[in-house]
Amino acid sequence: MEITERTLADAWHGAVAGHSPLDGTALPRVVRSEEEADDHVENSWNDDLFLLLDENGTVHGRREYRELFATKDLDQVVYLLAEEAVRRLGGSPTEVADALDRADPAWGRRYRTGGLDDTGTVEACGLDPLEGLAWIARSWLGQDPYTFLDFYRAAPGRTVDPERLALRYGADPAQVAAGTRRKDLEALEGGQIPSQRQWESCCYGRAGEWTYLLHNGTPRGAVADKEPYEALGIEDFVSLTATAAKAVYSFDYVRGGRRVDDGDDEILELIGYERGRPAYLRGGRLDFLNRALRRAELDHPEVTDTYALYFHALETSLGLRLPRRDFAEGEVRVAYLA
Repeated sequence: MEITERTLADAWHGAVAGHSPLDGTALPRVVRSEEEADDHVENSWNDDLFLLLDENGTVHGRREYRELFATKDLDQVVYLLAEEAVRRLGGSPTEVADALDRADPAWGRRYRTGGLDDTGTVEACGLDPLEGLAWIARSWLGQDPYTFLDFYRAAPGRTVDPERLALRYGADPAQVAAGTRRKDLEALEGGQIPSQRQWESCCYGRAGEWTYLLHNGTPRGAVADKEPYEALGIEDFVSLTATAAKAVYSFDYVRGGRRVDDGDDEILELIGYERGRPAYLRGGRLDFLNRALRRAELDHPEVTDTYALYFHALETSLGLRLPRRDFAEGEVRVAYLA
């Protein structure tokens, strides 16, 4: 059935009537064209959700110029509006889930899975959220120990060799061959690596399926190995980049040679993530992160740092990890650039 303004209004009011805390909640503003949408944003005094109902019957949920969802499924539209309405009433993700449960148990199940339907299963995380990857989030915001946290994964049945990757980046071949660790360089430098030398170094190794390379960008004059990435068997690539001076923190994900995004070619800024609010387009290519973030919020209410939650979601959804103990004890492989 094609969605019209009438069917949308009837479905919304029928779903919330008599159901606390949504009873009496008005349907968000509905516009019928991009021109109307632009006019609404330019003349609005708030960033409330509004709906663009296009000529094909697709409902686009928008907040200012950002698209939050797009669907022809009326049931999904009603659920997403309910989730937004309850979230705006305030409360933690757990309280939002409980409120949606009271209105409709299926809505509560959807919210807890983070998906667009209630068919997913919810299992307790069982992990220490500050152990796998999230432990480095806070220091990374200040570009400590490195600006770029890069992760590489090979096609099934292959691995990305950390040493070859470090050499390709420009690491000192002698230090790579010697297996130099961070504590070896610290001893060489009298106990602490000077800041300039730290800036011109890289850290590399493997954790799970991923090979990691942490660095600060390639300084002018550094000599990098020209071995192509294809020769290393790289299939997937994730990069987390911190620019502390501008407070810009970004996420980039390439899978099978294609960038994974929502089709807008914009930098995926972590600063745009707000606890309890989906970070990316619902049902889009990054919706797996929306689901992982929702589970992180509900499984670990004690973690209030949104960057730590985001990093934990990257661990549970993609398997990204860094060996915390090896970093603490100086056992990680580190090399100066050649």
